[in-house]
Amino acid sequence: MSTEHKLFTILMVDDDPDDRLLFKEACEEVRLRNPLQFLENGEQLVDYLKRRGDYADLKDEPYPGIILLDLNMPLKDGREALEEVKADPELRHIPVIVLTTSKSEDDILSSYGLGASSYIVKPISLDRLMRVVNSIGEYWVQIVEVPSENVAEEPLED
Repeated sequence: MSTEHKLFTILMVDDDPDDRLLFKEACEEVRLRNPLQFLENGEQLVDYLKRRGDYADLKDEPYPGIILLDLNMPLKDGREALEEVKADPELRHIPVIVLTTSKSEDDILSSYGLGASSYIVKPISLDRLMRVVNSIGEYWVQIVEVPSENVAEEPLED
């Protein structure tokens, strides 16, 4: 990976500590230098983005550049969190990539319907995960422009 890419935070929301660790290791292997943050469920995600509870001290920090979101988690699953994030005008600009074990057509359709930017089935080997992380880095970090500020969308005028 080039070292001349945007260093926005990548936020991964996944309840499986092994998956979080493997993702971190894959990022290191492919030299993706973006800061990583990890949360364990959709409830934490919404609190983190709305800067409340344990995350109130992040009020002046920029939002993550992208969110990697598992679907099947306790408390508030990824579907509920995705719906809440995309319904909020201050948050809906953040690209959300669903990264889950589910290959269900219903999950794929509903994720895109709720506003997911991409849907990726988690690879089962570290080698394949490194390829996925490399692809995410090439596309979302080097090619795509993501908002760099805490920018809420302006309401559309009638």
